[in-house]
Amino acid sequence: MQQAQTTFTIPTNGTGFTDLTPQVARWLAGTGIATGLVSLLCRHTSAGLLITENASPAVRRDLARWLARLAPEGSGYEHDEEGPDDMPAHLRSLLTGPSLTIPVADGRMLLGTWQGLYLAEHRHAPHRRQVVAHVVGEG
Repeated sequence: MQQAQTTFTIPTNGTGFTDLTPQVARWLAGTGIATGLVSLLCRHTSAGLLITENASPAVRRDLARWLARLAPEGSGYEHDEEGPDDMPAHLRSLLTGPSLTIPVADGRMLLGTWQGLYLAEHRHAPHRRQVVAHVVGEG
């Protein structure tokens, strides 16, 4: 059994989705692990990870609007020290989730044809987010 771990630093431009698929795939290919599981953890409470369609940008725009409807900005939150997007960002991160686990075969993630890995930034301001990747398996 082999293991490898790394931390990706992902710059964001504010609210939106950043495709992590190529970055994770390159790292995974370099680990020498052919079969196993790769886990990803977003180390933040106002950003999250998701697997969604990677072909149509309209999907991500619709997701952003849906998240904004579910957790709107406003004055109804007690936790607002960092601005009106603070608490809604925490709520949206609960919906997108902090982690993903993906099976690996032949040294590649077993994502579907139209699936990609995305960091969801839920704050308006640009950030540098950390995503920890860990793979365990056999060569």
